[in-house]
Amino acid sequence: QVQLVESGGGLVQAGGSLRLSCAASGRTFDSYAMGWFRQAPGKEREFVATISWSSARTYYADSVKGRFTTSRDNAKNTMYLQMNRLKPEDTAVYYCAAGPTATVTYTSYDYWGQGTQVTVSS
Repeated sequence: QVQLVESGGGLVQAGGSLRLSCAASGRTFDSYAMGWFRQAPGKEREFVATISWSSARTYYADSVKGRFTTSRDNAKNTMYLQMNRLKPEDTAVYYCAAGPTATVTYTSYDYWGQGTQVTVSS
């Protein structure tokens, strides 16, 4: 199996930046596509970004496109989500996930981290 652990969440003012990390262990990391999802209180889980194992393909939700960038360092078994120009509506628990292909559908991912809280103040 693959174990995923998110880190880097916290409290930031609107317009600020955070970088989330997702550290993977277990089965070879570079054989998996990775995704980021988030869930705010009272809302459904929503897609944020995804990246293929080679980083050849990335895809972002319209709500974050142009502000967020995902990347991965397979040698370090780590994926990143750089979040810039944060907005209060970005407040959520952010989860990283691993699966066979880069997709927006959460059910396609096989492994999930426990999440890290991102809070953006007005």
